[in-house]
Amino acid sequence: MRPADAFAPYQHLRPPGRDPERLLAQARARWHRHAGTPPDLWIFGYASLIWRPDFDFTERHTTRIHGWHRALAMWSRVNRGTPEVPGLVFALLPGGSCQGVVYRVPHAQADGVLDTLWAREQPSGVYDARWLPCATPHGTVRALAFTLARRSPSHAGVLAPEQYRHIFRHARGRYGSTLDYARQTLDTLRAHGIHDRRLGALLALADHPDA
Repeated sequence: MRPADAFAPYQHLRPPGRDPERLLAQARARWHRHAGTPPDLWIFGYASLIWRPDFDFTERHTTRIHGWHRALAMWSRVNRGTPEVPGLVFALLPGGSCQGVVYRVPHAQADGVLDTLWAREQPSGVYDARWLPCATPHGTVRALAFTLARRSPSHAGVLAPEQYRHIFRHARGRYGSTLDYARQTLDTLRAHGIHDRRLGALLALADHPDA
C-alpha cells in the first residue's frame, strides 16, 4: 500500500492544514539535515512501537528523552475507539521526561521504513514529528518521535477517574480496546525495566473499578 492510500480512510479526522504527505516531506528533510555518518534513521518508541515496531532494525537501546512525557491523552476514534465512544492512545506531551526504546534503522532501508511508519502513525497528521536527542552507546543521536501539542483537538486534556473507567470498559476500535493497548504497553515497559507509575495508577482504575 502506498502511503497516500493508507491516509485516505482518515481524511475525515484530519485537522485543517495537517496534510500527512506534506508533513512526511518536512520530516524527511529534517532527518537529512540532522543525520550523522552514516545517515541511519533512529526512531524513539514509547508505547506500541516498543511491543510492535513492525520494521527491521540493527540496534535497540533503552533510553530517556527529556522535555517530554508519555501520556494516555490522545483521542482515538478509529484504532482504539469509535466516534461514538472515543478511546485513548499514547502521545508525548511537553514536560518531564520519558523512558522508552530507540531503534537504529540502516540507511539503505530508512526511506522505506519511514514511509511505512508514517502510514501507521500519521494517517491523519495529528502528531508533531520531532527529532529529539537520545542517549545511546554511540553517543547522543537525534531520533524521530511523535509528539502532541496540548492545543490539538485530539488532546484529551485532564480526565476524571470516572471517564477513564468508562473508556477502559467500553472503548474499542479496529485494533482492539484502549484497555488492552494500555496493558500491553505497561507490561512491555516493565519487561524492559521501565516503571511508569502514572500508567500503573491509571490501569488500577480498571482493575479496581470501585476504588
